[in-house]
Amino acid sequence: MKKRVAWMSGTWLTTRAWLLMLPLLVVMISVIGWPLVDTVGLSFTDAKLVGTAGNFVGIDNYVKMLSGSNFQRTLITTAWFAIVSVAAEMVIGVLAALLLNQQFRGRTALRALMILPWALPTVVNATLWRLIYNPEYGALNAALTQLGLLDAYRSWLGEPATALAALIVADCWKNFPLVALIALAALQAVPRDITAASLVDGAGPFARFRFVILPYLAGPLMVALVLRTIEAFKVFDIIWVMTRGGPANSTRTLSILVYQEAFSFQRAGSGASLALIVTLLVTLLAAGYAALVRKTAGSAA
Repeated sequence: MKKRVAWMSGTWLTTRAWLLMLPLLVVMISVIGWPLVDTVGLSFTDAKLVGTAGNFVGIDNYVKMLSGSNFQRTLITTAWFAIVSVAAEMVIGVLAALLLNQQFRGRTALRALMILPWALPTVVNATLWRLIYNPEYGALNAALTQLGLLDAYRSWLGEPATALAALIVADCWKNFPLVALIALAALQAVPRDITAASLVDGAGPFARFRFVILPYLAGPLMVALVLRTIEAFKVFDIIWVMTRGGPANSTRTLSILVYQEAFSFQRAGSGASLALIVTLLVTLLAAGYAALVRKTAGSAA
């Protein structure tokens, strides 16, 4: 009898939980589920952005997108942007967190100032850096010429050789504070007695970081790595504001290619297929990172 009552009680709690979640589920299905289903259906047609619904073409859109040279070059550009920018953000963020974890005058003010780039809207950040890189009156050209490192002003965003690197710098300046804040919060959990004991044992700075501090940073940094990699892989706004994918498509990422295919060229069908390909790539990336996080957490336990 007691088991039956407990089973009925557990069933009622589960039912009530689902009833409480029902409004959220309805909203999620309406906002996410239906547009996703509609996009999947659209990707199998040759529909235009304006006009008729289009004819069924099967997987032709997917084959054309995956085999096209535009997609392959753009995928390489996107991967390079994500790898370099995220790696730089992780290194700079950890170094900034280690610095701000020390005791010195003005530390609180410096912590507040560090949040400023991350708090700025991305469009504002992109506009600021576009002005800094301006080939006629940009601050970067002025500083380099006055220091004697540059003979003449350069168009940093107008040259394929420097445009992507300039965008990576702007993206790092915008997002490294997020990594720094996560790392700084993790540093607060490092026991002071362990750090003091390592100093007594004669451990140097690198040894203390490797064997004392890094184990406490590994989990939070993995979360930061997952978040930043996914964001960098689907980056759109900062590149669109600064270069619109140019010059000569040297900074065109997958998200910009989706926008151009669907809206600039008004090919809604192929644009939908490309959007789903990007979604699948991001999902696989997130799943891989999630498995890595679970493995890291399991080994730490």
